[in-house]
Amino acid sequence: MEKSNKFLTVTGILMIIGGAIGIILGIAVVACAGVVAGWAAEVGEVELAGTLLLGSIILLVSAVVQFVAGIIGVANAKKPEKAMVCIVFGILTALTAIVGQLINLGNGVAFDILGWILGLALPVLYLIGAFQNKAKAG
Repeated sequence: MEKSNKFLTVTGILMIIGGAIGIILGIAVVACAGVVAGWAAEVGEVELAGTLLLGSIILLVSAVVQFVAGIIGVANAKKPEKAMVCIVFGILTALTAIVGQLINLGNGVAFDILGWILGLALPVLYLIGAFQNKAKAG
């Protein structure tokens, strides 16, 4: 029996927790953004309405991707042959974090180095665990 990659397991569990919280909050944010976007569109702020909806949907998608990546990481921590699936989902998680930060920048939010670091830390650590599993596979 193959030994479990503890690094991938721990980061996967953290991603499951973060993703689950993100999904719950994301659903609430999408609902609230829909209400605010409707009001904004009524007063002629169509661009604001679109930006709110886009940002909230990306938040929700990002949380779902993170949650799925966490499940895949935990499930495949003992399976080095499944490392590429973990790598793909780790990259997707990192990309959704980057897209979220870029949307913030595009909307005039000041560059936030802490936000970038926090948004990418867990996906990078997850990818390290996935690459460790890939190395075991040979």
